[in-house]
Amino acid sequence: MTDVSRLPGSAHHHWQWQLRAACRNLGPGRFYHPAGERGEEREGRDEAAKRVCAVCPVRAACLEHALRTREPFGVWGGLTEEERRTLRGPAHASAARTTA
Repeated sequence: MTDVSRLPGSAHHHWQWQLRAACRNLGPGRFYHPAGERGEEREGRDEAAKRVCAVCPVRAACLEHALRTREPFGVWGGLTEEERRTLRGPAHASAARTTA
């Protein structure tokens, strides 16, 4: 579950970046895998999402948001949940701050 205590608040300017996101009108199916999806299907879904993120003008803001709120699911800012967990690990704490 997302750590809602880390959300920036309801002020409009905190969320403005989302209006420019490349994924804005694509729906969640490309960025969140169904429960139990594994192997080639999941890898394909993740790669398709990452291709959208690669050309997104707000990729850095998206990744920063996902790291700050500890978003547990989906591809955010071009990284899967597993990749974000790796960044959050103690050995990678400074790398997470630099990337976001």
